[in-house]
Order: sequence, then structure tokens, then C-alpha cells
Amino acid sequence: MVSTHPQVEGRHPGWPARLGPLRVRAGEVELRPVRLRDGSAWSQVRIRDERHLAPWEPTMPGTWEQRHAAGEWPPRWYQLRVAARRGAALPFAVTLDGGFVGHVMVGNVVREPLLSAYVGYWVDAAVANGGVITAAVAMVVDHCFGPVGLHRLEATVRPENGASLRVLAKLGFREEGLFQRYLDVDGGWRDHLVFALTADEPGPSGVVGRLVASGRAEWA
Repeated sequence: MVSTHPQVEGRHPGWPARLGPLRVRAGEVELRPVRLRDGSAWSQVRIRDERHLAPWEPTMPGTWEQRHAAGEWPPRWYQLRVAARRGAALPFAVTLDGGFVGHVMVGNVVREPLLSAYVGYWVDAAVANGGVITAAVAMVVDHCFGPVGLHRLEATVRPENGASLRVLAKLGFREEGLFQRYLDVDGGWRDHLVFALTADEPGPSGVVGRLVASGRAEWA
């Protein structure tokens, strides 16, 4: 069963938390808050996976290697930690068999009356076909519709990003439309499809329950 362990710090419900584990083809997937000591692993994966990740990432100053050097992680981590403590974000590290392999970010958390947020994610290319990020996002969605108390989650994806589109389809996200020239990504203003899911849609078993029932994951 997916478990959460909320602690007393943090200014919104459901954070900090640990989620999982779920077992998928690649191994056991868990989520936890990002840590300062994740910097080395984060840098190694990001630099190695430039070709896998860069086409879907916002345009930023500097080279890819400069932006993902280990020394860049502490200020990023600090910003994420501050946002989480303010109740504006839930920044999860994705682990596979205990090792850091990616990130699921719930951002722009808005409370009443919207009770909404966006979800974004990435995963190590070496495990991209092992069901890891699908299981990770499923756990985060159920957590957001449960302890966090949100009503709606949104995801925006470039139409060319087939892998990400497949993740959202497996989890039941609905396509709602096209944002034209929405975000400066990989050196240009790119169209993005917008997908959403509301708390009433997954049903009593949740997104994880549906994933397990489909045979794509099992309780660990």
C-alpha cells in the first residue's frame, strides 16, 4: 500500500511526505522530498541525459553543463525548500531501489477557491521505459487528491513529446486544448498541449489502484 508520513513542519497539508514503494519492471519506486545531498546524483543524470531532456526544458542562460553542474544544485534546492515550506510546491525526488533517478514537481499550488496545481516530471533515460515515472506521478496524483486536498492537477506537454503524452494517457489525464507559443523551450516559443485531472475522476481506487489493476505496477 502507498504510505505517506506527514511531519509537523511545512505550511500546507501533505508536506513533507514519503510515498511508496511501488514495484514496476525496473524495480521499487519511492518518492521523498528533495535533499541537499542529491546534488551530485542530480548533476550526473542531468548532464549525461542532455539529449534526452533538453528538447523539453525551458530556455535558460548558460550552457546545459553549466546549468547542471553540482554547484548549481544548492541554490535550486534552497528555492524548492522555501517554496515547499510556503505551501506553494511539493518537490519530490524519485528513487529507484534507493537511488536518485528523477524528479516530480507539483508547483503553483493555489488554495481556495481553485485548489489546483501543475505537475511536471523527468526521469533518468536509463530507466525511462521501466514504468518508473508513470508510477511516481500516479503516487503524487493520489497524494495531491488525498492528504494535500487539491481538486485539480494540470500538465502541459509539447505535442512532440510522445513519452510524456503516454505517461499522462496511462494515468487518465484529459486533453483540454492547445496553448500556442506557450513557453520558451529549447530556444524557441513552443506550443503545448494542456491536460488535466480532477479529484472526482480516478474513482475510489485512485490512480495507483488503476495502475495496479492494469498490471503496470504492484504493491511492494
